[in-house]
Amino acid sequence: MAKARIKKNHGSFSKRLVSFAKRFQLLIFFILVVSFLAAAVILINKTLTDSSSQQYTSTIEAGTIDRTTLERIQSLHASGQPSSVQLPEGRVNPFAE
Repeated sequence: MAKARIKKNHGSFSKRLVSFAKRFQLLIFFILVVSFLAAAVILINKTLTDSSSQQYTSTIEAGTIDRTTLERIQSLHASGQPSSVQLPEGRVNPFAE
């Protein structure tokens, strides 16, 4: 008899739980959505504040530039000069001025 009583209580508990979930499903949904959004905002805020507090220190001294970068800058051409890139014939360049 004791086993039957335990099963009956267990069955009624699950029925009450399902009844509660059906009755308040919309409220539970909104509580979950708001809590997930709040957690996302808190984590994003923490990430942004932690990254802004760290200072970046460069190993390059101010006013100096290495030789390869200087050569690359000097090899650039002005926008008014013709480009050295040859496009395949029959196509229209959408980026041409």
